[in-house]
Amino acid sequence: MSIKHDGLSVSWLGYATVRIESQDGFVVYFDPGRYGVLDDYYARDGDLILVTHDHHYDSDAIEQVADSDATVVAFEGVDAANIDRDVTPVEELPYETIRVSDEDYLTVGGVDVWTLPAFNDPDGPHVKENGEPHHPRGLGCAFHISIGDRTVFWPGDSDVLEGFEHLEVSLFLANIGGTVVMDRHEAADLAETLDPDLVLPIHYDTIPLLEADEEAFVVDVAKRGIPVVLDDPEQV
Repeated sequence: MSIKHDGLSVSWLGYATVRIESQDGFVVYFDPGRYGVLDDYYARDGDLILVTHDHHYDSDAIEQVADSDATVVAFEGVDAANIDRDVTPVEELPYETIRVSDEDYLTVGGVDVWTLPAFNDPDGPHVKENGEPHHPRGLGCAFHISIGDRTVFWPGDSDVLEGFEHLEVSLFLANIGGTVVMDRHEAADLAETLDPDLVLPIHYDTIPLLEADEEAFVVDVAKRGIPVVLDDPEQV
């Protein structure tokens, strides 16, 4: 299914994969692939592919969605050698590739891209039994982009971090999976702080680890006076 938002066409395709198309036809994909979410999906229309971290890196999926002259922007920590799956290293992909830190800015095809830190607070609730964060600082980043005069924020796999509250956000892609990332309650609090024009929850229910009550999240956010919508990744 596709959601229309102020000139943008937005689709959640499952897991962390989101496709956004501007009115002039520029297409951005966030974190395409994994867990079969792009099985039989071969759009090859992506102008800009953004990858937050190792867990969301799927080189086969990138080749399913990327146009031949696409630009792939991947966090500097994405390393095929550390991934226990068969993936092509970022620099060996048949596209222009750009590495970014967690505090970078660049422009691709008229789309402004900012990166921000994304991690689990070692003193927060999303840590392993041994106290180590599931996503330590340096593993990945968040993306804040400006496309078609709208701003989109995807926090990646992260807690709610200091600095997020200062962002100007039109569309908030809320990570509500919980357990290893912010849960629906934390994401709803962040939505209230950001006060975006629209909230779209993603990154839930694709695998058991990410089970969440999206309907309860919608009710919670709507009660705070913030527009919120659900997308069904089964209806592409």
